[in-house]
Amino acid sequence: MHGCNGAMGQTIAKIVEQEADIQIVAGVDLDTEEKNGFPVYPSLREVAAEADVVVDFSCAQAVDGLLADCRERRLPVVVCTTGLSKEQIAGLEETARETAVLRSANMSLGVNTLLKLVAEAARVLAGAGFDMEIVEKHHDQKLDAPSGTALALADSMNRAMDDGYHYIYDRSQRRQKRDKKEIGISAVRGGSIVGEHDVIFAGKDEVVIFSHTAYSKAIFAKGAVEAAKYLAGKEAGLYTMADVIG
Repeated sequence: MHGCNGAMGQTIAKIVEQEADIQIVAGVDLDTEEKNGFPVYPSLREVAAEADVVVDFSCAQAVDGLLADCRERRLPVVVCTTGLSKEQIAGLEETARETAVLRSANMSLGVNTLLKLVAEAARVLAGAGFDMEIVEKHHDQKLDAPSGTALALADSMNRAMDDGYHYIYDRSQRRQKRDKKEIGISAVRGGSIVGEHDVIFAGKDEVVIFSHTAYSKAIFAKGAVEAAKYLAGKEAGLYTMADVIG
């Protein structure tokens, strides 16, 4: 567990304690206090234990060293850390030539199922002239907007329509009718909202809405554990949560 003493690392450790078919053999963290019954090291390079896969919930600054160590050890890795640079994403692709790498914009099993559902809905409904809109809501401490999940949902719908749509994030400076080839993405920030995403297909006289609500960050930890189970033993390559849910 890379980033084992952070909030998500602690959540994953508690989930794994309840699982019969998976075990954390070692942790990596700058804080090397042993909090969950397994040894903790300051870097993966110093871990002597044999493992099948690494789960990473750390910070962007730690990812470069992690990927280098995984390449050297041919160790599969589930990268859950967000905010990676273009260079680091290229590093993921380079690592995937040596070992199995899984990365997703959102680790939730529900969100990744939603990604598949909205793509199918887009083919049917947008193809019949329905407008597509996304409204996402998050807590007041979130720095980026729109969310990565909202963009992933838009991308999934857009790919289903042969990338024929463009995204609109702000209509306050535009005084014109809605373009039929746009996907509107709106962001709400407030309170302690963990995460809500509504995908709206609006047609003449009918509206279809797909909704996902996260009530705690534990859903991302659960998804990471399922991803680790899936990735163990896989051949080198770049995987996503779409592969995990099948």
